[in-house]
Amino acid sequence: MEEAPRQLTFTQADNKGKDDLVDVSGHPPVNPEGYSIYSNIKDGKASIEHQIEINGKFVVVHIVDLFDVQSNKEISLEEVMDGLRYVMVYRIKGGRFPSLDYDIMKRLADGLLMNMGNSGKKGRFGGGTALTEEADVAFQLFGEFMLEVQEFRQAVGEKSVSDLRHALKLDVRCGSGSTEQEQQAAVALIALLTTNYPQFADWKELVKHEGHGNVQKCMQEHADYVKAETMPEIGGVILAPQALCFDRRIKRVLKMYRTSLQTGLPLEAIPALQEHYGRNVLPQPPKTSIYRMLWTQFTDFMILLLLAVAVLMAATQDFIPMTVLLIVVVLNAIIGFTQEYKAGKALDALTKLSVPKAQVLRDGATSMVNSEELVPGDVVILEEGESIPADLRLAEVSQLEIIESILTGESVAVAKDPKEIRTLTRKLPIGDCKGNAFMSTVVAKGRGKGIVVRTGRLTEMGKISAAITGHAKVLTPIQKKLALLGKLLVVFAIVLCAVMAGIMIGYHHPTGESLKVALSLAVSVIPEGLVAVVTVTMALGVRRMAARKAIVRTLPAVETLGSVTFICSDKTGTLTEGKMGAAELWTSDGVTYGFTESTSLDPNKGDVTLKIDSGDTPQVLGKTLDKVPAQMLISLMVSSLCNNSSVVQKEDDEHEQMPIDTPDKNKDAALSASVPGAVEWKGIGDPTEVALVVAAQKAGFPKTFFHELGYTRIYEQAFDSERKVMSVAYKAPLNTSSTAGEHYEFVLAKGAPEEILNRCVGYLPTVTPGFLGSPLDVLKPSQAELTQPITEGYHDHVSEASGRMADGGLRVLGLAYKKVLVNGGGAVDNDLGDGLDKFNNMKDRKEAAPESHKPTEVELLTAANVNDDDDDDEEENVPPGYAESDLIFLGLIGLIDPARAGVKESVRICKDAGITVVMITGDHIKTASAIAMELGILEEGGRAIKGEELDLLSEQAIAELKPFPNVFARVSPDNKLKLVTALQSRGESVAMTGDGVNDAPAIKAANVGVAMGIAGTDITKQAADIVLANDNFNTIVEAVEEGRRVFDNILKFIVYLLSCNCAEIFLFLLCSIVNVELPFTVTMILWANIIADVPPAMALGVEPAEPGLMSRHPRSPKKGILTYTSVGIIIFQSMAMMLMTFGVYMWADRSASHLDYAHAEAFTFLTTLQLLQGFLSRTMRTSVFRVNFFGNRWMLYGVLLSFVLMLIGIYTPGFNHILNLVPVYGLTWAKVVVGCIILTFLSEMEKIVLRRTGWTI
Repeated sequence: MEEAPRQLTFTQADNKGKDDLVDVSGHPPVNPEGYSIYSNIKDGKASIEHQIEINGKFVVVHIVDLFDVQSNKEISLEEVMDGLRYVMVYRIKGGRFPSLDYDIMKRLADGLLMNMGNSGKKGRFGGGTALTEEADVAFQLFGEFMLEVQEFRQAVGEKSVSDLRHALKLDVRCGSGSTEQEQQAAVALIALLTTNYPQFADWKELVKHEGHGNVQKCMQEHADYVKAETMPEIGGVILAPQALCFDRRIKRVLKMYRTSLQTGLPLEAIPALQEHYGRNVLPQPPKTSIYRMLWTQFTDFMILLLLAVAVLMAATQDFIPMTVLLIVVVLNAIIGFTQEYKAGKALDALTKLSVPKAQVLRDGATSMVNSEELVPGDVVILEEGESIPADLRLAEVSQLEIIESILTGESVAVAKDPKEIRTLTRKLPIGDCKGNAFMSTVVAKGRGKGIVVRTGRLTEMGKISAAITGHAKVLTPIQKKLALLGKLLVVFAIVLCAVMAGIMIGYHHPTGESLKVALSLAVSVIPEGLVAVVTVTMALGVRRMAARKAIVRTLPAVETLGSVTFICSDKTGTLTEGKMGAAELWTSDGVTYGFTESTSLDPNKGDVTLKIDSGDTPQVLGKTLDKVPAQMLISLMVSSLCNNSSVVQKEDDEHEQMPIDTPDKNKDAALSASVPGAVEWKGIGDPTEVALVVAAQKAGFPKTFFHELGYTRIYEQAFDSERKVMSVAYKAPLNTSSTAGEHYEFVLAKGAPEEILNRCVGYLPTVTPGFLGSPLDVLKPSQAELTQPITEGYHDHVSEASGRMADGGLRVLGLAYKKVLVNGGGAVDNDLGDGLDKFNNMKDRKEAAPESHKPTEVELLTAANVNDDDDDDEEENVPPGYAESDLIFLGLIGLIDPARAGVKESVRICKDAGITVVMITGDHIKTASAIAMELGILEEGGRAIKGEELDLLSEQAIAELKPFPNVFARVSPDNKLKLVTALQSRGESVAMTGDGVNDAPAIKAANVGVAMGIAGTDITKQAADIVLANDNFNTIVEAVEEGRRVFDNILKFIVYLLSCNCAEIFLFLLCSIVNVELPFTVTMILWANIIADVPPAMALGVEPAEPGLMSRHPRSPKKGILTYTSVGIIIFQSMAMMLMTFGVYMWADRSASHLDYAHAEAFTFLTTLQLLQGFLSRTMRTSVFRVNFFGNRWMLYGVLLSFVLMLIGIYTPGFNHILNLVPVYGLTWAKVVVGCIILTFLSEMEKIVLRRTGWTI
C-alpha cells in the first residue's frame, strides 16, 4: 500500500463527496489509471502534458491546458482540477518525484494563479467575493506543488509580489465570508512564501492594504493549527532575482539586494556578486566583415550562373556579351552589398547603446567605475546629461526627468517618482514605470539616486539586443524561388548541352563544332538579363511605394509584401487616428450628451449636443452656467479638474507654448490676428486625460473658468492600476465677497466605472430648474439633500449604460464627487471636520512625538542589518474626508480613438485578397473587439484573446487555434514575437507592424517588418523592411498591392524570357533531329538574346497592375516561381514561335548560294515574333486589346529600340557581316506580318482558357 501523502494541513478541498477521487488517507483510487477522459485531448505543447518515469515504466499524466478549458466543451474546469489533484496525491506527493520539467512547472504555476481567483456568485459588474470550489482546489494545489517540486518553487520565486497579491486573494480568503478551510489554507501558504523566499518575507505585501486586519486576525486564530513544512535548504546566501521592482518600496528593495543608500555595497562583495549575476554588458551581435559581405554577393547562385555564362562566352570569343554580363554582375553585387550593409545598421546601433562609465557609491565613497562592473545592489548617482548604465529602481529624485525615446519613441522627457506602483502584473509598460530608469536612456533634467536591479542581457536593452541578434533573417520568397529557378536552369542547360552535342556527333558533324554549338545553345537557356531585370523592377517598385509613403529598406521586401497572408497591425495610430476624443457623456439622470469634432484639440471647434431620438437633430447646448444642466456641468468639471494634462497652442518654434485655457478669452482671437499662419494645438500629458480636458473646453468650461471662481486644488490621490481611481480635493470660498476666509471643500473622482460605482452611496438625480441659483451650488454645503441613495436597480441601470458604451468601442470612465465637512463649511461647530485642516493638525501632533518614534526618512540597511524588521516605508495617510468612499455618482464619459478614414475599405480589400488582418493592441479586450468589429476585422463568431492567455500557450498551440483570433488585446512585445513565430510555423507569410524598440525583435523575425515612420524609434526602423511615413494602415494595403504588381511583372518577364529562349532551343533541337543545317549561327543567337531579351523585359517590369489584382488569394510561399500552368504557357508560346519559324526556314531556299538569306530570314522572323511576344506578355489573363495601348510607354520604347537594333544588324553594311546576316526583302516581311497575326490569335486563345479555368499562373 502506498504511504499516505503528507499534506499542507489542508482539509478536503471539495465537499461534494468525491473521496474516491482525492483520498487523503492514502488508499489508491478505484481506477488506478486515473481519468481516461483526458486521453483524447489534443493539446501538444500548449497543454501541461508530459511523461514521468516511475520504476522503469512511463506513466502518462494528462494535465489539460488551463487556458483552453473555457472554450473546450468536452471538459470542465472541475475535471481539470480533479485530474491535477489525482496526479499530485498519487504520483508526486511524498518526494516520489521532486524534480519536473521547468517550463511545464512555470506554465502550471501561471495556470493555477489564473484560476484560483474565480468567483462563483456574480456581483456588480460581474465581480464577487464568493470563491468557487475549483478556485480553492487551485489554491491548494499551488501550495502542494510548492512543497513537492523544486522547479515549481523556482517558478514561484520568479513571480512578482503584485502578481501573487492579485491572484492569491488572501484578503478574500481571510475575510468575513470565507470558510475555515480557506482561512487555514491561506495562513499555510503565507507561511510557505514568507519562510522560503526573501523577496516575500513581508506578508503585508502579499495582501491588499484594506485586508491587513483580517489576515492578521486569521493568522492569530490559526497559528497553532496550520504549520508550514520547510523546503529543502539551498546552500549559501539566496540572492534576489533581477527584476524592476517597481511595485516594491525602497526599503524592501534595499533589503532584497543587501545594500544601503548611504554606503552602497561593500567592495569585498563585488567579485562574488559579479560571479553570480555576470557582467553588465549587452549581448554582442555577430559582425560580418565588409569583405565577407562582398564575397557573399559573388557566391549567390544566380551570380555564379551568370559568371559561368560569361566564361562560356569568353570560350566562344564573344567578348562584348561577356562584358555586358560582367557589368550586370558588378552592379548587382553593389546593390546587394548596400542593402546588407544598411540592414546591419540595426545591429551596429545596439553596440552604441552601452554606457562606458557610471558614478557609483561603494563603501560610503563615490567613484567612477566601468559600467561593465555594475552588479544588482549597486547605488548609482545620476546627474543631468548622463546616460543610465543599467536598469535602476529609483530611490531618490530631485526634479528628475529622463528621455526614454530610444525605448518608447516618445520624445518628451518622463518625470520620475520613486513611489512604488501597485499593479496587477509585472509587465508594466515602460512608459508607466515612473520609479525606474532604463539602460541607455538619458537624464534630461534634475538628479537622482538609483539601485541597480537588472544588468546585462536582463536589462530592457539587453533583451532587445538578444532578440534582434538571435533571429536570423530568413530568405524572402523571391530569393528562394529565384535560387531554385537558377538551379533548375543549370540542370536543364547541362542536359541540353549533352543532348545537342550527342545528336550532332551522331550525325557525324565535327566534334569541335558540335561542342561549340551545344555550348552556345546552353547559353540560350540562361536568361542573361534576369538578375538585372529583377533588381531594376524591385527598385522601381521601391520608388512607387515611396510616393505612397512606404519607404522600403530592403529590395526583396517589395515582392514579399505581395505574398503576405497575415497582416498583424497595431491599433492605435495605425488602424485608428491615434487621437483620443470624448464621444459620449451619460449623466446620472439618464441623459446622454454627444461631442462634435471630439478629436480636434482646437477648443474653438466643436460643441456639446443633447442626444434625443435617433431621427431628430441633436440640440447644441449653450456655453454659459444658466444654459447647462447641473449633472453635465459637474461631470465635465470632474473631467477638467481631476486631471493633470493640458492643451497648448504654438505658432512655430519661436513662440512659447501657452495653455489654451487662458483667463483672457479674447487672447485666442488676438493671437490669431497678430501672428500669421495656422495654429498648432498639442496635448501635454496622457492622451486620455487630454481628451477629458478638451471635452470640458468644448462645453465652454476650461480649468481657468473654475480657477477664476477661486477653486484651488489642495490634495491628490494619483491613479494606480490596483485602485483604478484618481481623485483630487478642491477648496472654494463660501462667499467671494467675504473676507473671513471661510471655504468649503469637495472631492472629485474619476476611474473605472465599477470601481467608482462601488465607492458611491448616492447619485445626483434630475435637479428642478430654478431650484439652485447656479449648477455649481450642488457642491456647496446645504441643508437640502439633493442626492438619492443607490439601489440595486440603479446599479443595473448604470451597468447597462456602461456595457452599451463599451460595446460601442468606447473607453468608459466613471465620474463622481462628494462634499467634505470643514470648519465654517458645514462641519459641526468647534470641530475641524474631515478636511485638510484636521489632517494637518493631526500631523503636527504626530511630528511632535518623543525621540523614540521611528524616523520617517529612509533607514540605513546594509548587508549587516538585512534582518532588521523595520523594512517598510511610512504609509501615506489620507485625510478621512478625502478618502475615496461615500461618493456621489455623476455619470459615465466614453472616449474613443476613431478609426482612420479608409481603413474599413482597406480591410475589405484584404479579405477579398485572401489576407487575414489581425489587430494587436494594449487596450481592453472589449474596446478592441468593438473597434475591430466596426472595421470588419472581427466578424460574428470571431475570436479575441488577451495577452495573459497568450502567455499560457506554446507556439504550436497558438498556430492550432481554431478559429484563429483576429484580436489580441493587452499584449506585450514578447507576445508579438511569439505570434509571428507561431504563424510562420504553420506556413503563413506575416507582416508585423511596430514602433518601439521592444517591437524590433518581432519586426525582424516577421517576413515583412513594418515600422512606423512618425512614432517609430531609430532601431525599430533599422530592423524593419518597410517604414510607413504616415503610420497609416491604408499604406500597408497599398504596399501589398504594389508588391503583388512587382511579383506579377517579375513572373511576366521570366515567362517571356524563357519562352523566347526555349523557342531558340526547340528550333535547334528540331533541326538537329531532322539533320538540316542549323538556322542560326552562334553569333546570331547571342545577338538575338541581347536585343530581344533585356529591353522588352525591362519594360515589363514597369507594367501597370492588371484588373482584379487584389481579388486573388495570396500566392503560397511554398509554390515555386514557376507553376505547372506557367511552365505550360512557356512551352505553348515557345512551341508556337518555334514551329512557325521552322516552317519559314524549311520553306526557304537553303541551297549553298541562298543559305545566308535563309538564315537571315529565319533570324528576322523569330526575333520579330519575340518582340511581339514581349508586347503580348503585358497581361497574363486579360486580353491585350482591353489594356491601354499607351499604358506602358516603356514597352513601346523597348520594343522599338530592339526592333531598330535588329534592323541595324540586318541592313548595316559591315556590321551585318560580323553577325553573318544579309538584308531581307518584301516577301520576308510579309511572312513576318502573317506570323505576328497568328501569334496574336494564339495568345488570345491562351488567355481565354486561363480566364475560364482560373488556373494559378
